[in-house]
Amino acid sequence: MAKQDRAIRTRQAILMAAAETFEKHGYRAATITEILRIAGVTKGALYFHFPSKEELALGVLEAQEPPPPAPDQPLKLQELVDMGMMFSHRLHTSLLTRAGVRLSMDQQAQGLDRTGPFLRWQQTTHDLLAHAKQNGELLPHVNPMETADLYVAAFTGIQAVSQTLTNYRDLEQRYIALQRHILPSIATPSILTALDLTPSAPPTSPGSRPHTDHHATARKSGGQAVRRSGRVGRRGRSSSRRPARPAPATTTGGPAPRSAAGPRSRER
Repeated sequence: MAKQDRAIRTRQAILMAAAETFEKHGYRAATITEILRIAGVTKGALYFHFPSKEELALGVLEAQEPPPPAPDQPLKLQELVDMGMMFSHRLHTSLLTRAGVRLSMDQQAQGLDRTGPFLRWQQTTHDLLAHAKQNGELLPHVNPMETADLYVAAFTGIQAVSQTLTNYRDLEQRYIALQRHILPSIATPSILTALDLTPSAPPTSPGSRPHTDHHATARKSGGQAVRRSGRVGRRGRSSSRRPARPAPATTTGGPAPRSAAGPRSRER
């Protein structure tokens, strides 16, 4: 048991050292020598777990899988939104995730199979969209497979832009903007008003986001529910209205405003 635990710790140390090196230098410029130095292990230990630099990179890529399924929601479109929000959060906190993204988009990584993360994201997204269509959440024309491909491509693009410009600091805002453009094209109006895009810390465990009967909410609202901050859909009127302006004095006829002292004497 002690040997097994030690082997697991050694493998994890190697994987983290590889992630740090790949994120910093990319696949082509990364060297086994630097990975060994950072991990503090022997060459024999590294090759026991990862026979080649390519196997090391594939190990890091596997860590870029979609996060565990978002907490179950009555609306599958909400789960889709939550999944992307959770992944955006992981890019801030997980070295393995950042390195996996770097490798998956590394055009210089010739000979490395980088298809895994994209295919897994497409499948996960498609499954959620297909379930959403069965629930009546999507407009009739929406093709789940086609929409899943679009989602993955668009999300990959905003990750690249966010990493280049702000080192992922504005990724959540870009992700929310992306959803605000796509969701009105695929969601039914009544469902659209119930989706929550609040840019807060994403749920990380079941039960962290309260369950809401969004279908009931949509039915009661008739598709015209007041949109709270962070929700998508038609903006409802604010409950506080501006006071009505006093009617101006007329010059072409009609009743003139009365003063507090009483009616104004008529001019002759």
